[in-house]
This record gives sequence, C-alpha cells and structure tokens, in this order.
Amino acid sequence: MDDLERSLQFYRDGLDFETDGIVGQAFEHGAVVFIQLSSALKLALWPRASISHDTGLTLGPASATEFTLGHNVSSAAEVDQVMLQAQSAGGNIVKPAHETFWGGYAGYFQDPDGHLWEMVWNPAWVAE
Repeated sequence: MDDLERSLQFYRDGLDFETDGIVGQAFEHGAVVFIQLSSALKLALWPRASISHDTGLTLGPASATEFTLGHNVSSAAEVDQVMLQAQSAGGNIVKPAHETFWGGYAGYFQDPDGHLWEMVWNPAWVAE
C-alpha cells in the first residue's frame, strides 16, 4: 500500500476491524497498522516502500494478482453483507458473490490499494 492512513480508514472505519491505528511513526520506515483477525492472527499493513527498505528488495509495481486473502464466514448471507460493507467503505467489487462450482458461495473485492479479498461461505467448514 502507498497510503497507510487510507488503508487504516478502510479496515477500521469501513470494515470495523479491531486495531490500535498507526503505530511506529517515530521511526523511519516504522509506521504500521496491526489488524487483529483472531486471537493468534494479525494482519500487518506496511507501506510498500517500508517493506522494500526492510527486506532489501527492489520496490516494483503493485499487482492485484500476487495473492488473495480469504475470509471464511458462516453463511451466504454473511458473504453478501461483508461484500456490501466493503463496497460502502470504498472497496471495489471485482466479482460479485455467487454460487461456486464446489457448492459454496463466494465473491471478490479489492481494498483501496488493490489487494484482493475473497469472501467465502463453505458449507463443509464451520467458521468461528
């Protein structure tokens, strides 16, 4: 991502994810947002330039097809609800929610930085 404040607003204010906001701003390349996804899982939002600096890798062009984040929910209706919430928060619906070939229900949206999220209901899995 290139705009950490915009990303924070999308995830905290738009999607209601739990976070303490931007931390580490006192350090060059230290600003980060930690999103609490579960008791043992956090999503760290780092500016791409900071990741490049920290890893030593050359900063390249962003690509939405590098990876997706999958979020399993407990019903098809919840997929629809989160997709609508993401769109209302400024996300871009890439593929509307639909019945899948494997018997589930899923759709894709992009956050303001173009990262892909797949919202999924899988009848064979029990979501927390």
